[in-house]
Amino acid sequence: MLILGGTTEANALAKAIAEQGIAAVYSYAGRVESPRPQPLPVRVGGFGGSEGLAEYIRKYAVTHVVDATHPFAAQMSRNAIEACRTTQTPLAALTRAAWALQPGDTWHHVPDIAAAVDALSGDAQRVFLAVGRMHLEDFAAQPQHHYLLRLVDDPESLPLPNAEVVVARGPFTESEDRALMLRHGTQLVVSKNAGGSGARAKLDVARALGLPVLMIDRPVLPQRTELSSVAQVLDWLSHP
Repeated sequence: MLILGGTTEANALAKAIAEQGIAAVYSYAGRVESPRPQPLPVRVGGFGGSEGLAEYIRKYAVTHVVDATHPFAAQMSRNAIEACRTTQTPLAALTRAAWALQPGDTWHHVPDIAAAVDALSGDAQRVFLAVGRMHLEDFAAQPQHHYLLRLVDDPESLPLPNAEVVVARGPFTESEDRALMLRHGTQLVVSKNAGGSGARAKLDVARALGLPVLMIDRPVLPQRTELSSVAQVLDWLSHP
């Protein structure tokens, strides 16, 4: 079994798979300097597109693939769909439900990162930019804002001229995010719709403080089997 991981859900699955004694490999993209230790053999890095992943599946006689990557790791998910189609390998995605608008929320939806960058044109604001390290360069096109960045690793360099960096790993609590956002004087939150509980506190705080959220919708992926719990994945492995 091959687990495409890097999420809380993937970590829970790895633990369950190890306890079941199922032969498996946990694959990280390699974007975090100190990933969490796993109870399974680990590989780090890309595969070389869908063709490289298909070659890996054949070489190591992978019988099942579970895509438990971040909901915004769209290219990896597309590669997994294509590689599993090519090799006729059963594929399931372990996904978390997207966040939904609640009473009191003020969300402005945009389809992707580029649209989020465009939406930030205008007067300077104090922005909590919760999109991860990979997209900071994109937001350099809007340098007028004061950005609050919360990252898993300390960045080697910053493309944003006016930014405060907080290095921390979730899950985050509502009280922690309230204190952080009040100290920063946050006026706008920019967030991917990642779902789950580990990073939703900022949305609860934004609602409580009456702050708008620029919400980046999830990428649209080809049809695939989607499961929402470790138990469902274990059942799928038994009855693919």
